Amino acid sequence: MVLSYQQSPWNLLFFSSADFGRPKNGMLKILTGVVVVVLALFLFPMIVGILWSKGYIGGKMSREKELKGFDLQTCFFTYKQIKAATNNFDAANKLGEGGFGTVYKGMLLDGTIIAVKKLSSRSKQGNREFVTEIGMISALQHPNLVRLYGCCIEGNQLFLVYEYMEKNSLARAMFGSDDQLLALDWPTRQKICVGIARGLAFLHEESTLKIVHRDIKSTNVLLDMDLNPKISDFGLARLDEEEDTHISTQVAGTIGYMAPEYVLWGYLTNKADVYSFGVVALEIVAGKSNMKFRPSEKYVCLLDWAHVLQKTGNLMELVDPKLGSEFNKEEAVRMIKVALLCTNPSPALRPNMSEVISMLNGETAVHELGMDRSLYGSDFRALTDQLLQQPESLNTSLNAKWVGSSSITTNDLYSINKDSR
Repeated sequence: MVLSYQQSPWNLLFFSSADFGRPKNGMLKILTGVVVVVLALFLFPMIVGILWSKGYIGGKMSREKELKGFDLQTCFFTYKQIKAATNNFDAANKLGEGGFGTVYKGMLLDGTIIAVKKLSSRSKQGNREFVTEIGMISALQHPNLVRLYGCCIEGNQLFLVYEYMEKNSLARAMFGSDDQLLALDWPTRQKICVGIARGLAFLHEESTLKIVHRDIKSTNVLLDMDLNPKISDFGLARLDEEEDTHISTQVAGTIGYMAPEYVLWGYLTNKADVYSFGVVALEIVAGKSNMKFRPSEKYVCLLDWAHVLQKTGNLMELVDPKLGSEFNKEEAVRMIKVALLCTNPSPALRPNMSEVISMLNGETAVHELGMDRSLYGSDFRALTDQLLQQPESLNTSLNAKWVGSSSITTNDLYSINKDSR
């Protein structure tokens, strides 16, 4: 049977009686072609799946290309090196666990001790954070910023390799279990507070890249052997473009440390970091977590209590009792006042970080400003009024929602406001 190119392919499926008397070679070729097409339809998805799982196509390779597409001034480690350094991720080397991965202690062949953050490659958010963190911190060098040694990306393995900080986080040193607590005397607390301020001043004002960290909190401040503080975890950081009045971005961060204008309206500037710093400064003075400060179920958080004490003129009650009388009263009062200034509801009334450093060092006077609580909205005004007038009666669902939470979304915020009415 001879076919012309004008014939429809569908005609191949039908034969006249005369066709059966002719040689069968043509029919055999047709049947062979059909079999090949059917096999291809079944095998193609299987082949694609195998290539995808091996990382030759799809998300993993595109992630690797995206990462290596950056002109990063950092070192790339192999998975074999990371595995050997951490003794195959031995549980005994586990330092902690955060929102986007587990951190392990390790040692390179040259004896360098490292901290390895292992991220989950299945989380799309984790992948973005991974790229963001490398892109941000690889261009930054400052004594009060954790140093990034390099990264590893092989198949579904994602790692960040940092300098090892012997004393772990400030949160653990102040709020951890009994065997984790450190005896932080007043000079050390003053040094830590000023060091954090210097790191933020570098990010906001001195670095070529102006950066808003977006997640300043005591768990993201690490301490070296000499208890020098270093800011870590740049996964949520954003570039602060000077020509823009603010950054438009999805709200992300940690409840209890986020500025009200950012939580309520998504208005992000470096003054959001200033607010977060103010909360951390209060924690340093008080030795208590803003997230867990609930004496007798009376107060929502440490910051609320600080405002109550400011109103009543009893700021010294905020100082950590563990210090006894061994602290500089003038410096303590100054740090509290700076913290309250940094947490002013109006971002325009907050100082920048270079001004904070000057005030903490006693080089300039602290400008005391009254808190205009109307900027918070009716829910926040009612809550603070209740604190000042009848603190013993406060036991709201809002309190329960804030304590123990780690992040907030727009839906969470709606729920919080709804429950507090």
